[in-house]
Amino acid sequence: MEESTKDTYRTILKPSEEVLFKDKNSKFYSYAFPIINEDNVKDYLEDLKKQHQKAGHFCYAYQIGKEENTIIYRANDDGEPNNSAGLPIYGQIQSFDVTNILIVVVRYFGGVKLGVGGLINAYKTGAQLALEASKIKTRTINIDYLIKFEYELMNKVMRVIKEKNLNITNQKLELDCEITISVRKKDASTLFEIFDSIYKVSIKKIET
Repeated sequence: MEESTKDTYRTILKPSEEVLFKDKNSKFYSYAFPIINEDNVKDYLEDLKKQHQKAGHFCYAYQIGKEENTIIYRANDDGEPNNSAGLPIYGQIQSFDVTNILIVVVRYFGGVKLGVGGLINAYKTGAQLALEASKIKTRTINIDYLIKFEYELMNKVMRVIKEKNLNITNQKLELDCEITISVRKKDASTLFEIFDSIYKVSIKKIET
């Protein structure tokens, strides 16, 4: 399937269980969280800092966005040597092909330095364990449309909705009717054309 027509993505729907990885007395606590924006990242980090008040590092990576042209990501080493923590964590996000996700690995220093190679391995392993402890789900990328029409056209509109088995997310059925539908990206242009061709029916994409 070409990237331009891809209309699914993989994500998690709830936080993972806490996972502990140890290396030379250092302890690495790993977590995966579902997120939809960068405010979610701040909230989860604040909660973890309250939970692990004596930890030395809160290294993380996240990715937000369902399509290639909307992806936002960040990797943070939080005081560890450059690229020894955040990028190895982000590498696992890419490896598992997940998005709308935050992975945090909390480190308690055990008195023995691991070296850059050891750190890379530890943070990569921590992220991998958090993802393996998560339930990863495949979701469809949907587009929402608002359809407007007069009540007399109700049967025509509802016939298409029933035939195509469309998902109605909102409706106002009065003299002037409004129905919001959610359709898979790959079907969106075809359905737009069907409704757009019905006389006195207007359809427009809802920007999210």
